[in-house]
Amino acid sequence: MAWDTDATQARLLDAAISEFSERGFSGARIHEISRRSGCNKERIYFYFGNKAKLFEAALTRELGSALDDVPIKGSGPQAVADFAGRYFDFVTSHPNLARLTSWEGLERGHPVGAEKRAIHSALKVSEIRGALPRISEAVAEDLLLTIITLCHAWMSNPNVHLVITGTPNQDRRRSAILRTSELLARDASDCS
Repeated sequence: MAWDTDATQARLLDAAISEFSERGFSGARIHEISRRSGCNKERIYFYFGNKAKLFEAALTRELGSALDDVPIKGSGPQAVADFAGRYFDFVTSHPNLARLTSWEGLERGHPVGAEKRAIHSALKVSEIRGALPRISEAVAEDLLLTIITLCHAWMSNPNVHLVITGTPNQDRRRSAILRTSELLARDASDCS
């Protein structure tokens, strides 16, 4: 019987994403990832080399999926706002992404898999510039960064919105992100 390496790697990444998002890089355990995946822990080292490279692969896959699966459709500030709303929906349905990026910032001190992730980000910046053709690359980068951080904060810092609003109203937050993104996109277009 042939070994399905792609399926094994996918199971390992799924288990790693869960473990790292719950416990962070330092708290995650290889034996737990092995148990969750149903794979021998030697497979982790065979496919990924070490824990740091497994974390990099997990985070790169999650962020790549998010940016690839949520395209910008149309043009103008409304298209950017629509993207922000759909990205927020993606993040709330895939909470591990925001948690992984938070753990990365807290524990790793540098972006892991930066080259691969930069490619996905550059493509999204190009999409934003396609929707808002008058803006510069730097403005599009800032707009993307703002949208991502606004969306991720809902999942990675749930205590903040509870203190400020007293209730975890996801629809209210989504609406605020849509309005903010549209206003920022409109302002960027008008100032260019």
